[in-house]
Amino acid sequence: MSMENKTENAEGRRKARKFTHEFKQGAVRLVLDEGRRVGEVCRDLDVANSVLCRWVKQARIDRGHGAPGSLTTEERAELSQLRRENRTLRMERDIL
Repeated sequence: MSMENKTENAEGRRKARKFTHEFKQGAVRLVLDEGRRVGEVCRDLDVANSVLCRWVKQARIDRGHGAPGSLTTEERAELSQLRRENRTLRMERDIL
């Protein structure tokens, strides 16, 4: 029986990790502001390419360089809050 790596689950996939806002900002800054390649930053920080690409894409949107209709982080948070409130109001309405 082999020892399982603590960062992997039973299927051999890496467990989802939580990154702080500051860590994400730093990684994005390396790509957007310092001109480093995504792959290089991924290797240096041990972050999946798809994860860093998602952070960079959202940062570009937040900086006003996203595709038309793309939601900023602030707009996403507001939309999420409004959906929560809407769900609560519907439940309250259905009770009455």
